[in-house]
Amino acid sequence: MAVLSFCCSGPTIAQQSKLSGPEMPQRLISADFTRMEGKFNTMFNECVGAGRANEGLRADWQQQLAYVRKECGFKYIRMHGLLSDDMAVYQEDKNGKPVYNFMYIDVLFDFLHSIGMKPFVELGFMPSGLASGSKTIFWWRGNVTPPRDYEKWGALVRNLALHFTERYGADEVKTWYFEVWNEPNLDGFWAGTQQDYFKLYTYSAKAIKSVNPAYRVGGPATAGAAWEPEMIEYCHRNNVPLDFISTHSYGVKQGYLDEFGNSGTVLDKNPMSVSGDVIQSRREIAHSPMPGLELHYTEWSSSYTPADPLHDSYHEASYVLQKLKQVGKAANSMSYWVFTDIFEEPGPRFTPFHGGFGMLTIQGINKPVFYAYKFMNQLGDMELKNSDSSSWLCRDSAGNMQALIWDFTNTHPGDSVHNQKYYIRDLPAKPKGKLKVRVENVPAGMYSLELYRVGYKCNDAYSTYLSLGRPAQLSSRQVEAIKSLNDGSPILKEIVEIRNGAPFVKDWEIRENDVFLLNLIKL
Repeated sequence: MAVLSFCCSGPTIAQQSKLSGPEMPQRLISADFTRMEGKFNTMFNECVGAGRANEGLRADWQQQLAYVRKECGFKYIRMHGLLSDDMAVYQEDKNGKPVYNFMYIDVLFDFLHSIGMKPFVELGFMPSGLASGSKTIFWWRGNVTPPRDYEKWGALVRNLALHFTERYGADEVKTWYFEVWNEPNLDGFWAGTQQDYFKLYTYSAKAIKSVNPAYRVGGPATAGAAWEPEMIEYCHRNNVPLDFISTHSYGVKQGYLDEFGNSGTVLDKNPMSVSGDVIQSRREIAHSPMPGLELHYTEWSSSYTPADPLHDSYHEASYVLQKLKQVGKAANSMSYWVFTDIFEEPGPRFTPFHGGFGMLTIQGINKPVFYAYKFMNQLGDMELKNSDSSSWLCRDSAGNMQALIWDFTNTHPGDSVHNQKYYIRDLPAKPKGKLKVRVENVPAGMYSLELYRVGYKCNDAYSTYLSLGRPAQLSSRQVEAIKSLNDGSPILKEIVEIRNGAPFVKDWEIRENDVFLLNLIKL
């Protein structure tokens, strides 16, 4: 018995063998149901990013986060601006005495707690009442100057940690992370020197530890995997607490802080872009005086501008999977930047698909990358041995098997063409031949087989948007139509019988940058 339901363009599974001649290559993925690699590493959904704390007070932001948490399983969330003026945390009275207010933070963190998420607390930016200057970044004016009084900064951090302890309990706060600042190696984010940052870090770390020595604090939260050996050496030499290293990496070349995409980004052709940074970071920690430090990439994506159409493209899904597979166990977490296009660094955006960082558009439309994370979250907790470099095969305790398989092909034409010119186009995917999955020793019995796909014109909301003529605004009817056509429904459902001694075998066609999730569910 077979039930077919195709929501995506292209040939059906049954038709594909007629379209591919014997000259097409075949990719074989083979495994044994009884041979384990070990527990499946879920560093990919330990943490996810968001733009700024104040956006987290919005109803639509909260609705989208609850949805992404449920579907993708993210445990922590990190965002900028927790201490910025729009969160109203700090002022001084007429005598210069600090006055603290954590009401907005409470609303935000209470919501996170209600959906089972934890904060990866980024300590920044500088409240204007404590700032040494007026330099700001972004439309929402995050102050990036050092404190005019480091003792008062330390007192603010200590009182914040005390407040968290009183409100949520020490046992809960012990599970959080406190990260000091954001990208202090970039002039736009930090108006001080490296030594000024180390001073800020010292006051912050000691303030956190003064409340509870078990609370975790780290940094330097740099762009481009910078300052890691220097940070470790400074903390080791000066006996400053350091529980983890955090840094960032993006997969494009040319400049930083280009929030409008005007300078043009280019996807790096280096096959180890991003993942090579992570592996090097782990190597630097291993050869440091503090080799046991955790490593958290608290921002990463294909591109560092929220105006890069690559983020909206179906290419993003396979890119993310390829990088996470390459990273392996080198990082404790890889926090995708960000979960939603409700993101206002360059100000509110006026168009529905503008190349935003998010997994979801402002209207809550699932982008292809959302499905990459949803599919990973559906994999079982035990990974099967598998030599294929672009797939995971897993099983769960109920005897079900899952296979997540992708092709990543960097089709970018090279440095002469910016992402903003290339990925905004309709980009049909070329065939890559036949894919065959063969798994030995699957227990005999009846199974429900489900096959899901993301790729060109399949759970590819941007292509649907292009087919509508790229309207500057979407009506509610158009939003629902795009959602309905890209809702992640399986492209194949059938019942299969596996007999004693017979392997499970399935084959189908794969195109450039296709992503497939195969679920084999024991009946």
